[in-house]
Amino acid sequence: MANFEISDLITSFQHRIRAVPLTFTRSLATEIDWEDRLIGIRGARGCGKTTLLLQRIRRTFPDTRKCLYVSLDNLWFTNHSLEELAEYHVAHGGTHLFLDEIHHLPDWQTVLKNLYDDFPELHIVYTGSSMLKIDAARGDLSRRQLLYTLPGLSLREYIELENGIGLPAFSLEEVLSDHVRLAEQIASRLPVSGYFDKYLRQGYYPFFREVRRGYYQRLQQTVNQVLESDYPALDAISVPTMRKTKKMLQVLAENVPQTPNLNVLCAELETDRNQALKMLDALARADLLGILTNPLKNLKHLGWPEKILMHNTNLMFALGTTVQEGTLRETFFWNQLQVAHQLNAPPKGDFLVNRKYLFEIGGRRKSFQQIQDLPNSHVAADNLEVGHGNRIPLWIFGFLY
Repeated sequence: MANFEISDLITSFQHRIRAVPLTFTRSLATEIDWEDRLIGIRGARGCGKTTLLLQRIRRTFPDTRKCLYVSLDNLWFTNHSLEELAEYHVAHGGTHLFLDEIHHLPDWQTVLKNLYDDFPELHIVYTGSSMLKIDAARGDLSRRQLLYTLPGLSLREYIELENGIGLPAFSLEEVLSDHVRLAEQIASRLPVSGYFDKYLRQGYYPFFREVRRGYYQRLQQTVNQVLESDYPALDAISVPTMRKTKKMLQVLAENVPQTPNLNVLCAELETDRNQALKMLDALARADLLGILTNPLKNLKHLGWPEKILMHNTNLMFALGTTVQEGTLRETFFWNQLQVAHQLNAPPKGDFLVNRKYLFEIGGRRKSFQQIQDLPNSHVAADNLEVGHGNRIPLWIFGFLY
């Protein structure tokens, strides 16, 4: 491969490295075992995967000739293969290859498996859509790689990115047992309620700092990219199915939270039950919807959910016509906990967490009436700076990562 054929990729890489900021780093960066030979990072569009890679390169490689960053949606790959690029990179002393948007590569699992086996001296880090599914029949990456998921910003990370105020993350058990002291410490340092209100509207995706006035338009464009580009590439669906899935998202966005009527929804979308469930699953995998099932009903993976939420509160403002305060609270709670915990829809209360902790979500005067006398029951209360007993401020659940 002639040098000029790769020069544009290298030039683009060098430009992006110089431009990447280092003032704020996602907490996941410290959890990744960067020494592993094959690392995968999944996440929704706009959550910061590219920045994570570029920051790692800038901090770790003073000699950038040892590494190379490319995005697989680059037109270069129209006439060239990733195998060609890897061979060139290794032949010129390269040791690390950072691959962005891997889902744009056909048969990406097989290609990565071959690169891993054919170039034992090469370390590979790749990112891809949150919709990525690792198929053991196509490359068997499970025994070769470490796979991580990058969520959008937590409330804690949003505060640090916005104003540089570093605050610790807490485990769920720490919040449940010691929330009064933790909340007092944080509230004494900053006006947390003000940050919380802004975060609910424009704080989940790191690009909020780039396009403050055009944030919702940018978010709508991101959703369209997911459904029009990522979804067909990963699930090999038809254009009509893609359009029906977009319509499903819009219908649900205007009516969450709900336990949708299956017959009515299928009739509106002109589809059948199985197809509706597959579309619903795709929207959940794309981090556009949150799905709650009842564990006591022993539902199958694609069983009809008990409740459907938008994946995060920012999507509610970008896609929905009206935003109900109660729904906003529930969506925030679900979104922050689903990163590392199992959530289900219980017979009583709003959320069952890890099949152990029961939560009712509401305002500061929310009562325990629905969950009284039930073990491990709590109220997550909005408009409350510091709680007491089993009444916990809702905002502090934004400090779990």
